[in-house]
Amino acid sequence: MKRIGAWFCCAAGAALCLSVLPETAWSKDADKPAKAEQFTESTEVLVVEVPVQVLRGGEPVRGLTASDFELWEGREKQEITGFEVLDLAAAGPAASPQAQKTVVPPSARRRFLLLFDLSFSEPKSIEKARQAARSLVNGLHPTDLVGVATFQASRGADLVLGFTPDRQQLAMALDHLGASARSADPLRLVMSMSESAFVASSFGGSGGKGSRESKAKSADSDNPTTTEVGFVDNLIGESERTEQASQKNNITELSESVSELARMLAGIQGRKHVVFLSEGFDSRFLYGTQDMGEVAAIDDASQNGEIWRVDSNVRYGSTKLVKVVDLMLNELRRADCAIQAVDIAGLRAPGEEGYRASAADRHDGLFVLADSTGGELYNNFNDLSEAMESLLQRNSVTYVLSYQPAQILRDGSFRKLRVELKDARGTQIVHRPGYYAPKPFAEQAALEKTLDTASQLTGGREGGSIPVHVLAAPFARPGGKAYVPILIEAEGTGLLSGQKDQGILPAEVYVYAFDADGRVQDFFARSLGIDLAKASPALRQSGLKMFGDLDLPTGSYSLRVLVRNGATGATSLRVVALEVPAFAEAGPVLLPPFFPEPQDRWLLVRENAAPPPGVDYPFMDRRSPFIPAAHPGLRAGEEARLSLVGWHLQPGDLRADALILTADGKQVGTGEIRVLERQSGGDEGPDRIAAGFRPPQLAPGEYHLLVTLTGPTGATWTSTAEFTVPAGGGG
Repeated sequence: MKRIGAWFCCAAGAALCLSVLPETAWSKDADKPAKAEQFTESTEVLVVEVPVQVLRGGEPVRGLTASDFELWEGREKQEITGFEVLDLAAAGPAASPQAQKTVVPPSARRRFLLLFDLSFSEPKSIEKARQAARSLVNGLHPTDLVGVATFQASRGADLVLGFTPDRQQLAMALDHLGASARSADPLRLVMSMSESAFVASSFGGSGGKGSRESKAKSADSDNPTTTEVGFVDNLIGESERTEQASQKNNITELSESVSELARMLAGIQGRKHVVFLSEGFDSRFLYGTQDMGEVAAIDDASQNGEIWRVDSNVRYGSTKLVKVVDLMLNELRRADCAIQAVDIAGLRAPGEEGYRASAADRHDGLFVLADSTGGELYNNFNDLSEAMESLLQRNSVTYVLSYQPAQILRDGSFRKLRVELKDARGTQIVHRPGYYAPKPFAEQAALEKTLDTASQLTGGREGGSIPVHVLAAPFARPGGKAYVPILIEAEGTGLLSGQKDQGILPAEVYVYAFDADGRVQDFFARSLGIDLAKASPALRQSGLKMFGDLDLPTGSYSLRVLVRNGATGATSLRVVALEVPAFAEAGPVLLPPFFPEPQDRWLLVRENAAPPPGVDYPFMDRRSPFIPAAHPGLRAGEEARLSLVGWHLQPGDLRADALILTADGKQVGTGEIRVLERQSGGDEGPDRIAAGFRPPQLAPGEYHLLVTLTGPTGATWTSTAEFTVPAGGGG
C-alpha cells in the first residue's frame, strides 16, 4: 500500500516549492504566465434526502409510492420532488452480479459502525461479539459500508477503521480489536498490521488520564459518607462505593465519547447504524432500582437508621448521569445514528460463568440506548448470528424522499423533519429526525472533515464544483503487479473559487483503487500547500496536475479520485474504470492513446520524485519523455502528436484508423492518423508507436476517439480516449 505523501512545502512550511522542468518529465513546473481573469456565476441548490423505513410486525413494508408519504420541515409541509426505492433483500451477497450492481443513493446507502464495548464486557463476551460481527459482515450487501470502533473508559472511543466496502480490511480490524491499528491512510479506509507503530485517535478533548481520574473523584464525591459503622462494614461499603464510582465514571466517559463521535458522524449522509456490542451498563445508576425487593430493603435500612446500607444512587438514580446520557442520545438522534444494541452476554443461568445478578438492569441500559435512537435491542441470543440476520432484514428496504428547502442558511442549525404515512395502520416509520444545515467548511472539526471525505469517496455521486479529468493506464513490470501511472487534472477556476489570490491554498488529492470485490488494492493521497502569490497565474491559466502511481495486480478496478480545496471545501469526485491485463498471458494489449502536451501548461506536482525501482519512465515519444494530457483539447484540422503503446503486437507495418464518436456514442466522422515511427519492445517490452492525428471538422464539445491498429495479417486492436474540441476550434 502507498504511504501518504509528504507536504510539498518550503523550509518555512508556507509555500509549494516549484522548480523548472526543462529536461526531464520527472521535474516540477515553473511559474507560468497569467491568463485573462475569468468571471463565473453559480446558483446553489440544496436537495435534502430523507431515507425512510416502514415496518409492520418487525418486517419491512414493500410496494409504497411517493403518494403514500407526507413530509414536513418544521411546521411547513414540503413537496416531495424525488422518490427512490432501495430493496436489498433480492441483491444480497448470493445474488447475481447484475443484482449486486444496484445503484444506491448516497443517503440510502447502509452504513454500520461496529462499536465494541471493551469496558462493560467480559473477554469471553467480546470474543462472541467478534464472531457476531464477522457474521454480520458475511451477510452484507456489496454496497454496504462498515466501520469499526472500540470504547475503553481509559481511552474513550477509538475509530479503528472508517466506513469502507473493503471486507478484507474489516477482517483485519476485527482480528486486532483493541490495537487501534491502522496505516498512514488519512481517510482510515486501509489498515496495515505490518506497520511498526499504530496511531490511535481518541474523540473528545478530555481524554487524558488525569481528567478521567478527576471525573472518578467527582463521581465518588456524590456518594454518601459512612458514619459510625463497624470496621468490616466500612471496608465493604468503601469497596462497593469504589465500584459504583468506577461504573458511573465509565458511563460518563461512554456518554461523552459517543456524543463526540455522533457529532463527527453528523455530516455523513444517510442513517448510521451504530451496532453497539456490549453486555450493557447498570441502569440503576441512572433511574434507580426497579427491583421491589431491593427497594424494600433500602427503605427498611433507612427507617432502622442503618444509613451505611442506604445508597441513594441505587434507590433513586443520578440526575447528573441522566443528563449526560440524555445529551448523548440527543446528539445521536440529530446525527441520524441509530443504536442497534446487541447484548453479547447471551442467556446465562445463575451459577454459570459470567452470570450477573443485575442482567435485567444491564438490559434496561441497552434498551434505553436503542429505543431512544430508533434502534432495536437484540438480547437473549446465544447465537448472535441470528441477531445480525434480524438486524439486516429489518433494514433491507429503504424509501428515499427528496425535497428542496425554500431557503439555504449556512449556519449549521438543526432542521426538524417529520414523515407520515397516509395509511399508517399497524406500521412503524423510522426516519431521520432532522438534518443540519450546511455550515462553512472551515468550521468543521478535523475528524468531521476526514469522515465526510471518506464518505464522499466511497459512496458519493460522481461530480462536483471542480472540473477534474483522470488518465490511468497499466504498464507491465517485473514481479507480477502492473505499474499504473495516474494523471489528475483539476481546473484552476474551480479549485480557486472562493479563494483569495494571496496566502496558501491547501489542495488535497485522494486516489483509491477498489477491485471487483470492493477491496482497496492500493492508494495514494497528497496534501499540498500552494503559495498563491507565486502559483496563482499558473492555476488560473489551466490548473493543478498531479502525477502519481499505483501498483495493481491483474483485475478490474474502480478508481475513485477526489480533489478538494482544503480551505473552502469545494470538492469533486471522478470514478474511472480500469482493466489491468495479465500481460504475459493476455495476448495483444493496446493502451489508450496518449496526447503529449506542453510542459508549461499546468502547475505540475508528483507523488514520487522518481519512478519506482525497475520501472522505466512510461511516456516516451521518439525517445523523448512527455507528460500526456488527461483530457486533451484538439482543434479541427490541426495535427496533434499521438503516442500508442502496446504489448505483443504483430511485427511489421501497422495501419491506424480513427473513428470519432459523441459522448453518447453517435458516430460523427473519422480522423487521419499518420504512423511516423515504431519502436519494438521485443517479447517483454512495450511497442511504442509515434503518430500524428488530425481530427475532422467538429462542433465544440466532448468526443471519444476510437483508434484501430491493423497488422500485416489483418489482426486488429482498438483503444479509446476522450478529448474536447474547445470553442473556436470546430468547423
